[in-house]
Amino acid sequence: MPNIFKKLAGLTDVDDKKINIARDDYPQDEEKTLAPAKENLEEEWLNGDYEEGQLSIDVYQTPDKLVVKSTIAGVKPSDIDISINNDMLTIRGKREASQELDGADYLYRECYWGTFSRSIILPIEVEVDQVEAALENGVLTIILPKAKSAKQISIKVKEK
Repeated sequence: MPNIFKKLAGLTDVDDKKINIARDDYPQDEEKTLAPAKENLEEEWLNGDYEEGQLSIDVYQTPDKLVVKSTIAGVKPSDIDISINNDMLTIRGKREASQELDGADYLYRECYWGTFSRSIILPIEVEVDQVEAALENGVLTIILPKAKSAKQISIKVKEK
């Protein structure tokens, strides 16, 4: 399994051993038949338009607001789109490389350049018209005031 798939799937070497044990249950001919298809899928996935990065975020709350923070260095505020649809917060943007080098010139290539997005379900109702977002020192902070109308009611169950 290529290293990128291990990272995306959260697999470790221990997980690989478990997968190999499970594969021992299948006949060798079947595995040989599936190998070319697997390689084609991996190539298609790597070469396709699936190169959208995912942001890492922190979400916390205070008594009156929900706060979402993300490190988003190298992105202009005009290249960030934040939207709320029902109870889903979506952050989209694009980080452009200042120069493009030939792949062979890189010694390490760990920074992500290109489009990215992240969607989260908001755990509480928020005042959508009062949401604020700011980008300071490469950290995006979104402040979502909690809705005052969100209150818990108690319902008594009657026995019949």
